[in-house]
Amino acid sequence: MMTAKKNSTTMVNTPTRRQVIAGVAIAFGGLTLGSTEAWAEAGGEISHTAEAIHQEPVFKASRQRVYAALTDTQQFNNVTEIIAAREPRISLEKSPTQISREAGGAFSLFGGIIVGRHIELVPNQRIVQAWRVVYWDPGAYSIAKFELVEQGSGTKIVFDHSGFPKGKAEDLAEGWKAHYWEPLEKFLVS
Repeated sequence: MMTAKKNSTTMVNTPTRRQVIAGVAIAFGGLTLGSTEAWAEAGGEISHTAEAIHQEPVFKASRQRVYAALTDTQQFNNVTEIIAAREPRISLEKSPTQISREAGGAFSLFGGIIVGRHIELVPNQRIVQAWRVVYWDPGAYSIAKFELVEQGSGTKIVFDHSGFPKGKAEDLAEGWKAHYWEPLEKFLVS
């Protein structure tokens, strides 16, 4: 059963905590199947079965700064504004960025196009999310995991995304670069 959460301008369907936990348990089971060998065989960022994405962007900022940019509503809103300037479908006026700072809390990003819940938040180290594009079939959630690793004076995000609908790997891999990593890099150096 989905619960409807209403803010001042739009209705957002968010799963109940029980639905998210059940989905995460299933997804984590799938994550353990994806071994390092599978990535080595793939030779790239999309697994050989096209069921998972692995990327490792590096940023010239501390882990604290990167974590805050990904989990703070105002900072991520600033990241989104960089993209919204070139993509009119992202409307922050219609649906502003909302990010809970608690595990189990909901988030809504990119004008409501990306929604989900935080599964795990370990400050300055790890973010695990039940993540979905609102255009996916109802109840379809993937798992996005951001592991923040110190890289000299910067931060590398060891990023893994799995459990998304079949056939979406290439679009999602490009989307992470264009909608997360590139504008995040611009935001962090400003």
